[in-house]
Amino acid sequence: MELRRLEHFVAVAEEQSFTRASQRIHLVQSALSVSIKALEAELGAPLFERTTHRVELTDAGIALLPEARATLAAAQGARDAVDAVAGGLRGTLRIGIMQSVTAFDLAALLVQFHRERPGVELKPRPTRGGTMALVQDVASGELDLAFVSVPGRKHPGVTLTPLVTEPILLAVPPGHRLESRESVTLEDVAGETFVEVPSGWGTRLRTDQALAQAGVERVVGVEVADLSTLAELVRAGLGLGFLPESTLIGADRVNLVSLEPKLMWEVSLAVPSTRRPSAAALAFLQLVRKTMPADATD
Repeated sequence: MELRRLEHFVAVAEEQSFTRASQRIHLVQSALSVSIKALEAELGAPLFERTTHRVELTDAGIALLPEARATLAAAQGARDAVDAVAGGLRGTLRIGIMQSVTAFDLAALLVQFHRERPGVELKPRPTRGGTMALVQDVASGELDLAFVSVPGRKHPGVTLTPLVTEPILLAVPPGHRLESRESVTLEDVAGETFVEVPSGWGTRLRTDQALAQAGVERVVGVEVADLSTLAELVRAGLGLGFLPESTLIGADRVNLVSLEPKLMWEVSLAVPSTRRPSAAALAFLQLVRKTMPADATD
């Protein structure tokens, strides 16, 4: 089984299109189709269901995808080992990033890594479906690592390295009955209307979990996929909001109230646990550990 055919298969599977996959790997579409047909013939099973509008994986294709990614990752690991001996780390590092990472300077971290490892191509990718989607993409091999915020320290397919924790605050619009309070409990917001991020996002996972444990129900009136917009809608009076403290630095006309007991938001770096991370991913993890303050997660 040739690696290039596995690379072609993964590209079509991820793009769900022969046209986009051919553009991604710089191969004419006819040659890509021939490569996929040869792989299907070798395996004795169709890998894709082709329709007019899209390309979908068959059951055989779904079974092959994680194995193909693992095989390609192992081959890349072999190349990395030779490159390291030859005097330079090379390859591509696919990094998943949450919509808002304000607790530390992510841009500076990426710039520093690029300066130290110029042979590694960085491919940051913003989240397309919240922090849980990033975790799943790391576990499946679509991403090499990702910055995530998920409750708990154990999740299937990934290893989490905690980076920083900070309080989640209650954002209260002007004139609300809670605006003058120094702190509130979750019970104090029972029945209130909230502006929220979508399900699967880090802050939503944490607050939904805490509210469920406290037996508190609230109304989600509006969902927005942007924390700054969420703060603006709270300011406009559409509801209360839960936001990490660092996202509200410099905010005006939004009253910030502490929660008692404190509700913490944690940012972690997720790397795969079911396969060996690439040399580039390990180097990035080492830089993150060196850069983060020793008491970052206290």
